[in-house]
Amino acid sequence: MTTKFVIDTNVAIVASGRDTHGSEKCQDTCKELLGQCKKLHIVIDNIGLILDEYANKLNPSGKPTIGDAFFKYLKNYQYSSDKIQLVAITPVNDEQRGFEELPENQLDKSDRKFLATAFVAQAIIVNATDSDWLEQKVLLEKLQIEVKQLCSEHSCKQCI
Repeated sequence: MTTKFVIDTNVAIVASGRDTHGSEKCQDTCKELLGQCKKLHIVIDNIGLILDEYANKLNPSGKPTIGDAFFKYLKNYQYSSDKIQLVAITPVNDEQRGFEELPENQLDKSDRKFLATAFVAQAIIVNATDSDWLEQKVLLEKLQIEVKQLCSEHSCKQCI
């Protein structure tokens, strides 16, 4: 079975080195992962919520950083690459869920699209600096979703 990945926006932001609190080591790790993006099986939602968030934080024109180039790759090849999978997720007007595919949860609303996408595709979520994922360990276990933490020093607000 092919390993599939849903890439949290913070990975591309950290790789870009803009507006990030990611350490230099964290930035290098994110750059390395995104440098392999054409070899990875990446999953995004079919209604464009993930790409919309990337568009708000990244810039695919001009002289793009590696994070910007990652976004441009997904945007340009989402319908033609066999390495990019689009999955259907269903937003619902329910403040406790956000998406039909999810149970009630306390996850940050901006992260729910990543979780719903990962759940439908049975993909691994890749994270760099967002502590919300570690804080939702019970929910992730319930949904059998793994989070690959690229930068463990940034995974928890209350870690030493």
